[in-house]
Amino acid sequence: MVRPGFDFRVLGPFEVLRDGVPVPIRAAKLRTLLVSLLLDANEVVPVETLVDRLWGDDPPGGALNTLQNYVMRSRRSLGCAGDDGPLLTCPRGYLIRVADDGLDLHRFDALTRRARAAATADAMEQASALLGEALRLWRGEPLQDVQSEALRREVAPALAERRLDALQSRIEADLALGRHEEVVPELRKLTAGHPLRERFWAQRMLALYRSGRQAEALRCYHSVREVLVEELGVDPGAELRDLHRRILDGDPALAVAGGSGHGAPASGNLPAEMTTFVGRGRQLADAGRLLESSRLVTLTGVGGVGKTRLALRVAAQVSHAFPDGVWLADLAPLADPELLDRAVAQALGVRDQSARPCVDVLAGHLRDRRAMLVLDNCEHMVDAAATLVAALLRAVPGLRVLATSRQRLGVQGEHVLPVPPLAMPPVTPPAGEDAGPSLTHYEAVTLLVDRAAASAPNFRITRHNCGVVAQLCGRLDGIPLAIELAAVRLGTLSAEEILDRLDDRFQLLADNGAQGAPRHHRTLRGVVSWSHDLCTEHERLLWARLSVFSGGFDLEAAEAVCSGAGIDRQDVMDVLAGLAHKSILIVGTLGGRTRYSLLETIRQYGRQRLVDLGQDTVVRRRHRDHYRSMAAQAAADWCSPREVEWLSRLRRELPNLRAALDFCATEPGEAQSGLEIAVNLTRTRCWFFSSTIGEGRHWLERGLALSPCPPDPLQVGAVALVAWIALCQGDRQGADGLLARCRHLASRLPGDDVPAAVTYIEGAHALLVHGDPRAISLLAQARDRFLRAGATGDAHMATMLWAMASAFLGDRDTAVAACGEYLADAEARGGAWAHSWALWELGLTELRHGDPVRAAALFRDCLRHQHDIDDRWGPVWGLETLAWTIAAAGHHGHAAELLGAAHQLRRTTGVALTGLRPFHDAHAEADRLVRRALGEQAYATAFERGARTEDVIDLACMAP
Repeated sequence: MVRPGFDFRVLGPFEVLRDGVPVPIRAAKLRTLLVSLLLDANEVVPVETLVDRLWGDDPPGGALNTLQNYVMRSRRSLGCAGDDGPLLTCPRGYLIRVADDGLDLHRFDALTRRARAAATADAMEQASALLGEALRLWRGEPLQDVQSEALRREVAPALAERRLDALQSRIEADLALGRHEEVVPELRKLTAGHPLRERFWAQRMLALYRSGRQAEALRCYHSVREVLVEELGVDPGAELRDLHRRILDGDPALAVAGGSGHGAPASGNLPAEMTTFVGRGRQLADAGRLLESSRLVTLTGVGGVGKTRLALRVAAQVSHAFPDGVWLADLAPLADPELLDRAVAQALGVRDQSARPCVDVLAGHLRDRRAMLVLDNCEHMVDAAATLVAALLRAVPGLRVLATSRQRLGVQGEHVLPVPPLAMPPVTPPAGEDAGPSLTHYEAVTLLVDRAAASAPNFRITRHNCGVVAQLCGRLDGIPLAIELAAVRLGTLSAEEILDRLDDRFQLLADNGAQGAPRHHRTLRGVVSWSHDLCTEHERLLWARLSVFSGGFDLEAAEAVCSGAGIDRQDVMDVLAGLAHKSILIVGTLGGRTRYSLLETIRQYGRQRLVDLGQDTVVRRRHRDHYRSMAAQAAADWCSPREVEWLSRLRRELPNLRAALDFCATEPGEAQSGLEIAVNLTRTRCWFFSSTIGEGRHWLERGLALSPCPPDPLQVGAVALVAWIALCQGDRQGADGLLARCRHLASRLPGDDVPAAVTYIEGAHALLVHGDPRAISLLAQARDRFLRAGATGDAHMATMLWAMASAFLGDRDTAVAACGEYLADAEARGGAWAHSWALWELGLTELRHGDPVRAAALFRDCLRHQHDIDDRWGPVWGLETLAWTIAAAGHHGHAAELLGAAHQLRRTTGVALTGLRPFHDAHAEADRLVRRALGEQAYATAFERGARTEDVIDLACMAP
């Protein structure tokens, strides 16, 4: 529907629409005046500025009177009289009042902000879509029909630059998604139209390289160098020079890390295929056929045989049969079986914050859906995986599960599909000129040739080497990982030399007692061991140390954890590059940063080497120290301009943080360190933003159970945080017990001062459980104590709850004072999260003690900001309180829709109002008011319409 009011457009020829109908503004000076005001919409534009924009250095006599006349004529053109319309007269100038979505420039800025937040959170699909939407607002060159030299000189270039920045960012997102071939033609035009903009050239070079057009990419570098030298007399900048060098070197890190790979489903999270998929025609057909009739299919086989690649290809090929998506959960980084269901929930994007068992949450999320779950690498937690799969299959009729494991799960109804090695040629292949084509009919040979292309582009199968190639593939038993590791060496060794060295390696293993192991295990171990021996001493040492990482890592982490005692910090980057060139490391990009990872088989081998070196505990402790420091820095930086950046980084590093926490929980004497990590992650609201507060409670409770006696302030603070999580989950019984425990532990601390954390949780409990006005003074005391202790982030949270308690339970003066304190604190800190909650607090204060219309505008603004930073917790409360506000303003139909949408959002996130007294009471009051005004039937219809709404932000911002 078209919203009533004005819609102003300056991103192209100037246009005005009122209620969707064009308003002609024919006079040139009136267009200039209105555009001048719109560029500073909702702010007073001084008379002097307007005179300059209208007439420049040569204003007419009586310019002020003429300006007043233009303002009156503009009002008439807009169909408004006096200050009733959008154009207002102010003491020092004029102001045009524009709704949040009433100016295309504002919409453009909002979309680009949301896109930046999405890119920071590595949601590149969302970032690309948002930027595409923003760029579609542009209808041509800005201000082209406005006769103002000042605007064309000072404003138009800046607007054009903002468009180019957005275009550049959208292409960046598309490149991250693997759309390199699609953007090449667009980049050709952009580099022609903006030849001095080096970033477009860099993107074009990268797109060409990823499209297999290395020579063209290199020619681009020479073209831009000629342009820069001729036009500016300078060489290309550091970025272009570095990219040119990396293309020449064939740097693996330039490979695309994500995208819409082969057969990717419309919904789900399957990664793009990074390399060619070879063979497996029979297994693909068998797996597809089994999934049509069976609800659980398990691909089994030895390590390195290609179970994961096969599972991903199968999943992509059958994705059309699952309208609710195909979802991958990689279990390899997990060490704690108790977190299995939470890891699956995270993979599915489930945003539950309740205290319910996670398996029940998963079942509820999937119950009415037709989806497929891919559980990869189940072998180290078979029992937990079997229990979860059995429960989900019983509860969810439309669910299919495809698992990979070195052993079957043992669940009733499971169909096991063994994954064999690739088909190999006979040891004595056919000779002659057609030997090469004959051999490449075999999957093992095809894979060898395909993977050799990167490191040995001149490698060919000929009648001279076909026999050796056949023997080599046979010696490698057709195991894909073994073949890929051998193929890398074809750049420096012939097939005959590789075969000789492998024979020596396998004989050495047999002499050392490995002969009794299964043949395929011996083969893979031999090839990995041989690859290990061919690494330099530094590469072997780094390989072993890198095995402590879980799920991936960046250069900074590798330097911090793995340097020293044989590897200088400044050498780590070069050693990483060496391992990447040898296919030991997988290299990609995520959120604009290079990320490294190890295949699980390679990681396990490195881990055993680390144990053999006697460095396992030492390096794991350094890994723990690095991520403990990261959590502490994030907590110290909370409620600052970097808070969203920190939250995105912590989400990305969650597998490593879990590994550090698990080390602390299983290594004697490390429990306190683990508790410190869990406390700091909770203080940053990491679990809330990631929709995993149940996991936060798990780690805090596990750390507390292992902590020594007597208690210390860290333990008291941890219990207080568990109590806070229980309150947020609506777990009143749990919160009551935890509060009593917190008081008991605090009483055993030396000294008479009550810790700030105890006072904070007492205040929160009084507010949320009892609706007791004593909460106001308790939270004010907690705030002061946190500030005296230098815990500014914790003080900010206490201030927020103090303002909330004052609004719900205090009088107007108390509420306004507390809200003002919180607003000042939020503005001083400059954090996006704090700013969004300041808007919410202002809205709540207005609703309870002021103007509901003003409150509605504040709640809507809050929801937009929370949406921009991907806050998964805040909108639950913003939508609910907006519903109360709209009800209070008398717009009962719209209020019923909002109540329905808020109810659905609470169901999705698992939030229960029953344990939150002030919210429950306010909700009940609004619900009674709306039901009474509409009647039960009309209320139910509107409520259901709101519950079905997909875009709650759009519903919230819709004028009633």
